[in-house]
Amino acid sequence: MRPFIARLAERCRQNGWVANTAEGLTIAIEGEPFLQQQFIDRLQSQLPPLARIVSLTVDRQPAAHYPDFQIKASRDEGGSSAFVLPDIAACAECINDIFNPESRFYRYPFTSCTDCGPRYSIMQSLPYDRERTAMAGFAMCADCSRDYRSADNRRFHAQTLACPNCGPALSLLDPAGKRLAESDEALLAASECLREGKIIAVKGIGGFQLWVDAANQAAIERLRQRKHRPQKPFALMVADLAAARQLGFINEIELQTLTSSAAPIVLLRRRESAPVADAVAPGTDLLGVMLAYGPLHHLLLREFGSAVVATSGNRQNEPICIDNDQALDRLADVADVFLTHDRPILRPLDDSIVRLIGGQMTVLRRARGYAPLPVLLKTALPDALAVGGHLKNTVAVCHDRQIILSPHIGDLDCAASQRQFEAALTDLRQFYRIKPQRLMRDLHDGYGSSQFAMREWQTASGKVQHHYAHILACMAEHGLEPPLLGVAWDGNGLGDDGTLWGGEFLRLHDHGFERYAHLRPFSLPGGGKAIEEPRRAALGLLHEMYKERVFDLNFLPFSESELQLLHPVLAKQINCPRITSAGRLFDAVASLLGLCHLNQYEGQAAMALENCASRSDSEASYPIRIIDSEPRVIDWQEAIEALLADIPNRDAELIAKKFRNTLAEMILAIAKRAGEQTIVLSGGCFQNACLVEATVERLKTAGFKVFRHQNIPPNDGGLALGQLYATKYIG
Repeated sequence: MRPFIARLAERCRQNGWVANTAEGLTIAIEGEPFLQQQFIDRLQSQLPPLARIVSLTVDRQPAAHYPDFQIKASRDEGGSSAFVLPDIAACAECINDIFNPESRFYRYPFTSCTDCGPRYSIMQSLPYDRERTAMAGFAMCADCSRDYRSADNRRFHAQTLACPNCGPALSLLDPAGKRLAESDEALLAASECLREGKIIAVKGIGGFQLWVDAANQAAIERLRQRKHRPQKPFALMVADLAAARQLGFINEIELQTLTSSAAPIVLLRRRESAPVADAVAPGTDLLGVMLAYGPLHHLLLREFGSAVVATSGNRQNEPICIDNDQALDRLADVADVFLTHDRPILRPLDDSIVRLIGGQMTVLRRARGYAPLPVLLKTALPDALAVGGHLKNTVAVCHDRQIILSPHIGDLDCAASQRQFEAALTDLRQFYRIKPQRLMRDLHDGYGSSQFAMREWQTASGKVQHHYAHILACMAEHGLEPPLLGVAWDGNGLGDDGTLWGGEFLRLHDHGFERYAHLRPFSLPGGGKAIEEPRRAALGLLHEMYKERVFDLNFLPFSESELQLLHPVLAKQINCPRITSAGRLFDAVASLLGLCHLNQYEGQAAMALENCASRSDSEASYPIRIIDSEPRVIDWQEAIEALLADIPNRDAELIAKKFRNTLAEMILAIAKRAGEQTIVLSGGCFQNACLVEATVERLKTAGFKVFRHQNIPPNDGGLALGQLYATKYIG
């Protein structure tokens, strides 16, 4: 903003100054009044592409008779309420520079300007100046200093400005840390390693990625074996849009997102002719594709010449590695070589993931390119902190009319993830200089986030029911107020009655919510084991219908010895929690259709079911029954009986589509009964494009106003936002 303002002041013939503070920008202008008004108008109408004015206050003071217009040194004072940019993909001009032999930035992998480059991942604190970033250790050479001071240069006051003479440099290391090559030779050698089928750990913008040739089946299988990731799809990176079009079908909305400054992974419908190995994304018609977003990526992909797998540089369930020593320690048994550099990464940022659902892009993992953009509220809330859930964790802080959600942290199942979770909490509080008055968490005491809250937080705290938080997150994103009906469908969350919920219809009011309806509960034999084994969910579902007669069925996907163990478990309800989960219902049906009996990764069965349903255009559905109790119960038994009758006579695609249509009909039926005109959809099940599209179409046709997530994940990655928004209603 400061270079833009300096140029604007020159055009409007204003003297004065502009300076960064922790709270934002302060501008002083002196000149003709009509030109001052022109300055203010253009300030708001001609902003740089990524700039946004959240608030603007203008006051008049006595003239100071400034001789010119200057960019003053930043002032580190006051609270921190500044709008902080996320990391920005390399702009077209910088890409041209690195491929232009006449440019002093030719083949330099850390080229940037005021319009692009790392931001949040390298910032130590506000205000944003070089000395408070990871670039502090790189003094500018004479040429860079000249560009930095030149008002007509796009690198005027670019805090990340560097060149081969003064900036960070590449190194290629072996797993023992021995340097194999430096600078451009390192890049050329890394490209050759890819051609040889080797796995390379690449230090990118927000952390390390693991790269391998996307067409090399053996190399990808080796990566899967080393990373202990047998089937979960890998993301792909390509050099340009033409290469992306070879992989998947891209419409205008997907094109805009792929080429945006956020440069996320976009889930695309796969082309049958896509030139990638089967091992990239087994069992799905989707490919996760991103364009090169850093100069290093552009150079390496241009040299290599085709698509690469580019997956997070971490061990299973651990945070992404961000420094060289950490990567060499954790990834030495995964990567064959390490392409590193000496610019520090101060906070980890995974690649964001988005998907087109019902005509709008939906963020599924919010990190690089999106975090830490704030969610703006209509009214101010007290400073508070939220610790989110246990899976897909994010944390958040609230200050004034902003909620700032952390980048994706991940599942809190290991010590490394717990450390990253705590570091993210400390970072948000210090970075934004917030002293929270209270902490908000989930009802479930067993979550890693809740354990931290109980252990470390000594002052006021509050608990927010899991599915209520889901709905509130979507409300906060869209600026909604009750009354409304929220549909929260996911894997599970602790209800306020102490049971596991997951297929919920909540009627929200000014002081909380009431549970208006839910799916009929069934038992999960083995508890958490049933999440890993959809066949157990199927067994629990059938046991709910047929009781002991279920063991007489001849199509159960268990051995005789397994059934002998499970029989008394269900009969005596030993470790068989009752659950109303839509997610587990998905799992059960996926198993009944033979699509997935054992999950190799979270959500695999549900993805297989969606993939199957997407291949049918049937509008048929199964019968449903609603029990008019308090709360109302949606009984799925007639639907499942009809589904079972279809299995010998119908193909799986048709059955899966009929089941999906049935779920949408359930939601419509409850919406009509509840009598609220505004419907909010949230929870992990609404990452399912087929379900969302069928549900939204039916609800809108019936005259309802429907809201769903767009910029905040519908999964547990949005819980912290909802927990903070709850302070508005539950005190």
